[in-house]
Amino acid sequence: MTKIRVIVVDDSALVRSMLSEIINRQSDMECIGAASDPFVAREMIRNLNPDVITLDVEMPRMDGIDFLSKLMRLRPMPVVMVSTLTERGADVTLKALELGAIDFVAKPKIGVADGLRQLADDITDKVRIASKARISRLHVPATPAANTQPAALTAIKPTGGSPMGRLSTEKIVFIGASTGGTEATKEVLTTLPADFPAVVITQHMPPGFTKNYAARLDGLCKISVKEAQDGERILPGHAYIAPGGLHLSVERSGANYIARVQDGDPVNRHKPSVDVLFKSAARVVGPNAIGIMLTGMGADGARAMREMRDAGAYCVAQDEASCVVFGMPREAIAAGAVNEVLPLMKIGNHIIDHLRSTVGQALSRV
Repeated sequence: MTKIRVIVVDDSALVRSMLSEIINRQSDMECIGAASDPFVAREMIRNLNPDVITLDVEMPRMDGIDFLSKLMRLRPMPVVMVSTLTERGADVTLKALELGAIDFVAKPKIGVADGLRQLADDITDKVRIASKARISRLHVPATPAANTQPAALTAIKPTGGSPMGRLSTEKIVFIGASTGGTEATKEVLTTLPADFPAVVITQHMPPGFTKNYAARLDGLCKISVKEAQDGERILPGHAYIAPGGLHLSVERSGANYIARVQDGDPVNRHKPSVDVLFKSAARVVGPNAIGIMLTGMGADGARAMREMRDAGAYCVAQDEASCVVFGMPREAIAAGAVNEVLPLMKIGNHIIDHLRSTVGQALSRV
């Protein structure tokens, strides 16, 4: 069996040692090198040609973001970021995902050794996923510095697009995503007009990152984007993201839909789980729901999306060629849950066209 060859890049000797040990304990992977900074890492990558690297966010001489940006332009390869559970750590990690990192592991600020031991399965799972992920060369537009506050990107929300009409208050769009999904979801949301129907999203993320992720999207999208709060009304022109570590679903309250944010056991190994969200869509919203399954490993949400389709929802999956990991969309397709399979770049406009055609059909029956 060919092992996954990993280089660990971290300025902490303790973290390098522990990550190397965790990787080498796996029968299907080996740590072939450990670098204390990006300059050492650059030579190791050139000489050893690894399958995956783990990369610390904050390092001396050159930080992880600068190194990642150069790497993805010049020699694209699978990268798993190792970041700290801080607000700045969250912002920088989101920037890393934007630049092309496959995924990230959040290490605790205190008790790093014990924390990494507890995260061993998570780390090695993400290395395995990264080794199989689809990598594309980075084409980086001019972007603000990593510490720029997302809200400052746009003082006034842009407007545009044809009015969605009363459909905005009737329909709800549900999105499920995992590995590669932060950027895929951004691609869909930035397409949508300001008066688009409500969007409810479960993206597999740990606690401490979804609030920053929502704020970053809010600065880029015509619709408003926020982390969902338990009991709040779900309104047109807004997108609601499941808080990391909590399940998100929808309920009916009189004439309104509301968000239900709750703790609970992981479902399909995840919390938040796409299954939880999509099951509520099938049960509560029925034919007024639209489901979108984006890139991600595993089968979370596939059966529930079939329930959505059986309840009359219109469902779309991202195609294999545009996925970082074609796991969740493939399982949804196999479950017979999907009406259309589309490239990521076409999904947003396709949903807009579908909604407008629905309006046209409704008007023709009047």
